[in-house]
Amino acid sequence: MVDHLLDATGLKCPIPVLRARKAMKPLSMGDTLEIHATDPSALLDFKNFCETTGHEFVSSEDRDDGVLVLVIKKSS
Repeated sequence: MVDHLLDATGLKCPIPVLRARKAMKPLSMGDTLEIHATDPSALLDFKNFCETTGHEFVSSEDRDDGVLVLVIKKSS
């Protein structure tokens, strides 16, 4: 179960990460953000985003419709 959803489908790098960064700001520590993305580099981009910000990369799933579903947890 996730706390918040960000639809970044159809957006190219770096927009999905920039929108996720903005979406994470008002969240409380421990809240999760589910991101839907179609950019082929999204998985690597979000892993790097989590490494540099300290947020936890929880999971990723490739759906049959071409959407990558990523979940990250706010650290602080």
